Amino acid sequence: MSSSRQPQNNQLKIVVVGGGGVGKSAITIQFIQSYFVQDYDPTIEDSYTKQCVIDDIPAKLDILDTAGQEEFSAMREQYMRSGEGFLLVFSVTERSSFDEISKFHRQILRVKDRDEFPMLIVANKSDLELQRVVGREEAQHLAQQLRVPLIECSAKLRMNVDQAFHELVRIIRQFQQMERPLMKQQRKKNKKCILL
Repeated sequence: MSSSRQPQNNQLKIVVVGGGGVGKSAITIQFIQSYFVQDYDPTIEDSYTKQCVIDDIPAKLDILDTAGQEEFSAMREQYMRSGEGFLLVFSVTERSSFDEISKFHRQILRVKDRDEFPMLIVANKSDLELQRVVGREEAQHLAQQLRVPLIECSAKLRMNVDQAFHELVRIIRQFQQMERPLMKQQRKKNKKCILL
């Protein structure tokens, strides 16, 4: 009985996307288990759940860690349909992964049939400063262009990992808050009576 009174949306589906080898699994596992995965083992699809409290509001995060390899791109649209928020991950040491961010962004908006949707760009491997090929200004410029916030993080040092997931949850909540008044307005429009 009490479950119906609880806020409906404390469960959020987050999807982690990006090219192969950018550290999607490393970020996800670091967030879930506080552990850094050294070896690169390409993911097909892994699902994780984590309970946390963000801004004093409980959240149950269903996190889908996806395949970066191109041969799994057919699966992409399927999970893009169900996602409520997306982490777009690239590696600051790999130019091609940065170039793919726009492609993922476009694909999500197309699948969702929206002009905007909750997303956060994650510049991973920021601890590898000497191997960096994507500058901060360049990443910032892309983020402004796509109108998506950007955060730099390092899965290895656990730098900004929690912040990335928490910030995305805030973006999702804000988005859903803005959506609700629209739904109410549409219902009110349908209920208008005409007196003759």
